[in-house]
Amino acid sequence: MPDLDITQYPVRPDLGRHLVLDERSLAYRRRYDGQPIKPVEWAPKIPVLNQQNLLTQNIHTSELFPGADDVDALGSCTANAATCLLSVLHDTATLADAGLDVTDPAAAEAWAIGLYSDATHRDQWHDQAWPTVDCGSSGLGVAKALRSRGLIDQYGHATTAEELCMLLQAGPVLMGMPWHEAFFDPGGELALLDDIPHWQASPVVGGHEVCITALEAVAYDESRGRLFYDHTILRVQNSWSSSWGDAGSFRMSLALYQDLRSEIDLVQPRLETSR
Repeated sequence: MPDLDITQYPVRPDLGRHLVLDERSLAYRRRYDGQPIKPVEWAPKIPVLNQQNLLTQNIHTSELFPGADDVDALGSCTANAATCLLSVLHDTATLADAGLDVTDPAAAEAWAIGLYSDATHRDQWHDQAWPTVDCGSSGLGVAKALRSRGLIDQYGHATTAEELCMLLQAGPVLMGMPWHEAFFDPGGELALLDDIPHWQASPVVGGHEVCITALEAVAYDESRGRLFYDHTILRVQNSWSSSWGDAGSFRMSLALYQDLRSEIDLVQPRLETSR
């Protein structure tokens, strides 16, 4: 097994991401080369997923995995975010061939739970897996799971704000981040996580994986040749149902990314044609 840089977070039914970095793959990240950065939006084909209230959605994990108990929530955020991203990369026919029904939120969530199980087994640094232990997974693990299924042919990383914006020009990006208690209430529809009062003082309660679907606004300082981080805005899709946040999404600036950067990892699963 390669040398990995691993930070584990407490796993709970709404948060289940660990930070796992592989220096070998990070070495091949695409560095920002000065190309233009423009606002861009990617539209997932699936509804907003919900990794909670599984029984209300008529999702029985005992039926998905014989021998497992029914649970009402799973820390499957890595797979939920990856399922959102995957629905951008493929057409509906290809997704259907892979077993992912984009018309049925519960069926899509059940598919994501299967992907979560796969990702926990790909995280070979961990001695547990789902089923039956809700042990969490990583952005790296779920990217490996997608590749093993033939649904992507590569994945790339970003480690700077500029590299993130460059990747977003080609497609959505998975972001693993530390989740502060204050982030559970993101405010109004256009509010930023940045604007939550005293968020820095609220405790980190776990790690979370989400899918960045849009670079909504880009502010560029021509005189200094750099982005204004405070005014360059990301829109991010969560997996706690469409009733959470702004129809299931939240917003944050690149300044917040900079503040959290040491605990963030960015992975972009992609197809050869999307490079």
